[in-house]
Amino acid sequence: MANHGAAAIILIPSLLMAVALSRVDARLTAMRHNVAAALRWAKASVRPTGRSTRLTVRRDANGGYLLEKGAPVPVPELTCNKVHGVQAGETCSSVAQGSGLSQDDFLGFNPNINYEKMFIGHWVCLEATSARLSACMPGLICAAPLVPASRRR
Repeated sequence: MANHGAAAIILIPSLLMAVALSRVDARLTAMRHNVAAALRWAKASVRPTGRSTRLTVRRDANGGYLLEKGAPVPVPELTCNKVHGVQAGETCSSVAQGSGLSQDDFLGFNPNINYEKMFIGHWVCLEATSARLSACMPGLICAAPLVPASRRR
C-alpha cells in the first residue's frame, strides 16, 4: 500500500514551487509589454544610495520592452532656497507651471518625489542651489544658483 503522507510531503512543495514560478514568469511577461509597469517595478526595486541609476527602456526583436540598468550617475547635492506646500488639487505639473518651471526642472529640484502620490502639505522645492566649483577662490566650493533649462538663454 502506498504511503499517502509521504506522497503529500513531496507533492505539496512541488505544487507550491510551480505556482511561484508561474507567477514570476507571468509578471515578467506582462512587464515586458508594459513600459509603465516596468518603470514602476524598477523604481520600487531601486534603493536610495545618493547616486542615480540610469535606466534604459528599449524594444526587443519581438516588439516587447526591455529595461536595462546602467552605471550609477553621481547626483549633486541640492540646497533648496524656495519651497511650496502642496494644496488640495495640485499636481506636480500644476505646481511647476504655477512657479514658471518646466516639468523636468521641477523633478530635478525634487529628485525623490513620487509624482503619482503627492499629498496635501507635502513640501516641494521650487528653487535650489548646488555645491560646485566656481571661480570665487581656488580650492573652495561655492554655492551657485541652478538656472532652470527653461530660463537659460
